Amino acid sequence: MRSDDVEKLKHLNILEGVKQSTFEKIIVPSFLQSFPAGTVLLEENSPADFLYITLEGLVEMSASSMKNETVIEILGPTSLFILAAVLNNDVSLQSARTLTPARILMIPASLIRDLMVEDSDFMRSVVFELARAYRRTVKELKRQKLRHGTQRLANWLLREDDNQGGSGAIKLLFEKRVLASYLGMTPENLSRGFAVLADYGVVSDGNRIELCDRATLERFASPSFLIDAAEPTLRGSSQPVAS
Repeated sequence: MRSDDVEKLKHLNILEGVKQSTFEKIIVPSFLQSFPAGTVLLEENSPADFLYITLEGLVEMSASSMKNETVIEILGPTSLFILAAVLNNDVSLQSARTLTPARILMIPASLIRDLMVEDSDFMRSVVFELARAYRRTVKELKRQKLRHGTQRLANWLLREDDNQGGSGAIKLLFEKRVLASYLGMTPENLSRGFAVLADYGVVSDGNRIELCDRATLERFASPSFLIDAAEPTLRGSSQPVAS
């Protein structure tokens, strides 16, 4: 592993502030790998052999049942996944696939469980990450339960615009069918949603989306910090995190 990669890893939420011996025990047997877009990292119902941390790129978390499939979450840099399965030594409830070229850190699951006993600071970091994941899940449920599809789309556009710098120009980094599934919509309903939002200044052209009148779109979307605010990246911090 390159020295610059090691320095970056020291600032990951789950590793920042841990004992040097803990950090070294994690890094030595772990894998930092690059994957092309479309790579399946793990399948639903497979053993949780590793904790995965996305350092670069986007990862789609999905699930299926009775020939139905859905996208549960789209994870960006610094996001980790299947932590609960790792801690419980259980199977993954989701599948993971790269949406873009990605660099992923893979930490052996048994090592995570062992080091929680040895290092109380590491254990606190793990608990913090579990709390963040739980709160993200609650917010996602509130989006699905309290908003109709076009409202979910409008609020996603506002959040994504913020994530991409707030210029009003959004580049969609994955297929619209993936976005539709994540928002709980069919591709046809997503298209109708964009048509409705055209009256609120949204212009969609392929993977390019323009927010020409953000204030009008915000009035329609009615964003709420109890639903749309990102979880803090650091314990005790109110700063948002892109995920």
